[in-house]
Amino acid sequence: MELLDPATGAALPPDAIQRVLFVAPRVHVYAIPPLTSMRGHVASSWTSEIFSARARILETSSSSSSSSGDGGSSIKVDVVLEDPATGQLFAAAPYADPAVVEPATDSSRFFALTVRDPQGRKATLGIGFEERPEAFDFAVALQEARRALGLEAAAAGGRERQRSGADGKTEETAPAKDYSLKEGETITVNIGGKFGRRRQQQQQQQQQQQEEGEAGASLQSFALAPPPPPPSSSASSSAAEASKSEGSGGFALPPPPSAQDVKSKRKSLLAMGFDDGQFGEFA
Repeated sequence: MELLDPATGAALPPDAIQRVLFVAPRVHVYAIPPLTSMRGHVASSWTSEIFSARARILETSSSSSSSSGDGGSSIKVDVVLEDPATGQLFAAAPYADPAVVEPATDSSRFFALTVRDPQGRKATLGIGFEERPEAFDFAVALQEARRALGLEAAAAGGRERQRSGADGKTEETAPAKDYSLKEGETITVNIGGKFGRRRQQQQQQQQQQQEEGEAGASLQSFALAPPPPPPSSSASSSAAEASKSEGSGGFALPPPPSAQDVKSKRKSLLAMGFDDGQFGEFA
């Protein structure tokens, strides 16, 4: 079976190989208005449906169709819209740039597709999938196509060059700052932990002094009663006379026994048979 170029309809070389990356039996094709802002395509404004088509993503590789003529292989990817009944080509979009297929900003099931005819004229059509899994598979197939075409690496390299260029411009425009100390300048370093501890000790000392001052003030405010006055001379003389009178006419204690009385009493006790004991414990 002779293979045809999806974009031009021309016959491909005999060694060409086509691989189907994705197929959806039914997608809705819309005529969409041109962009009016940089926000992107809005699927809610697509109200003019053209017809329902079959969508396929085809990868074509050929060794003899290399543009350099050195016999190397070339790969091209096309997104084609076909009649679901007859398979007749309706429109084809050569996928040479990620901007050929752009997702809608308000729905993950709709995409804007830039198609091209054999004369090179371009038109933008809208396609919508009925199910989200089909739209997801479509996006995954496009990612695989970008990887095969090297568009992912090119985009990453472009972003890296842009970032490095912006960094270089920033380094060139920003003047270098001199943070070295000039003659006579000094640096004061405040260590928060030590100063905080010292400040806390000072506060504790002040609080203790304040408490001691309050205690002293409270003791000063407390007054003891004055001691009683000393007795007068007349009272002391009357007390002495009273003690004399009590000594002469009051109760008097008997005198202590003499040593002779004690000895005679001990002899009488021995004579009666009482013993003081070996160590005098019964004396």
